[in-house]
Amino acid sequence: MIFHWQLPDGPLRSSVAWSFAPAILGLAGVAIASQAALDLSSLYPLKAAGVFAAGSAVAIGLVGAHHPFDRFGPGNTTTMIRAGLVALMTSLIAEPGVPMVAVSAAALGLVATALDGVDGWLARRTGMTSAFGARFDMETDVFLVLALSVLAWQFGKAGVWVLLCGLMRYGFVAGGWLWPWLRGPLPATRRGKTICVVQFVGLSLTIVPAVEPRWSAPVAAVTLAALVYSFGVDVLRLRRGARGVGASSRRLADSYVGSGFSRTLGGPPEGGPHVR
Repeated sequence: MIFHWQLPDGPLRSSVAWSFAPAILGLAGVAIASQAALDLSSLYPLKAAGVFAAGSAVAIGLVGAHHPFDRFGPGNTTTMIRAGLVALMTSLIAEPGVPMVAVSAAALGLVATALDGVDGWLARRTGMTSAFGARFDMETDVFLVLALSVLAWQFGKAGVWVLLCGLMRYGFVAGGWLWPWLRGPLPATRRGKTICVVQFVGLSLTIVPAVEPRWSAPVAAVTLAALVYSFGVDVLRLRRGARGVGASSRRLADSYVGSGFSRTLGGPPEGGPHVR
């Protein structure tokens, strides 16, 4: 998905506005109440609103080009609620690491996990699946893992290595700028979905105060190992696919030798295969 920010048009613009405006007001109210209940810093509501607003701005700029419907839809609305929960949890970073804050962070993570899959089901149920919805859901998942890994380190439940759980996907994307074959398509798999849930649940349990560091660190290590395995499988699959496409293109180019195409055009004629 290429990022080109633009406001959605027509009825979709109104639907998006009626979805995000109440959401950010509601999130601000929850953040203010949480600040008082958990004795958080005065910056907490601003942090929560800022994180959610930033994510919302990106989403609003993409929805028009990648969501071919005139309504935002219940699936995307559910993802937006998950994004709000992630914003509330992310804003607990750098707040006092007292037990109630840790419990709240774990609860937010588990609720966001429980809602994962509901958004996709609703989108399919209403016939409103889109590239935007899939990307919105995925980026929310990735940011959730990043926030959980930072909190696990902040609360002393695992070493700094636990940050790799949250940074691995961003590293994978950065690697795609160096090695274009990493940007190849990857189909959704049961293995990927399962390990995604393992990340959410494992890291959420890691930050629960009752789970002592002698247990939380191994749990975090298992989640990291599962993630490394999953990324390793995907990298190998993409590499094999790139080599296969390259070999097929070379064989096709060789078949044109002597026909005039390879000498005059430098390769197969228009309409032939294109290497990513």
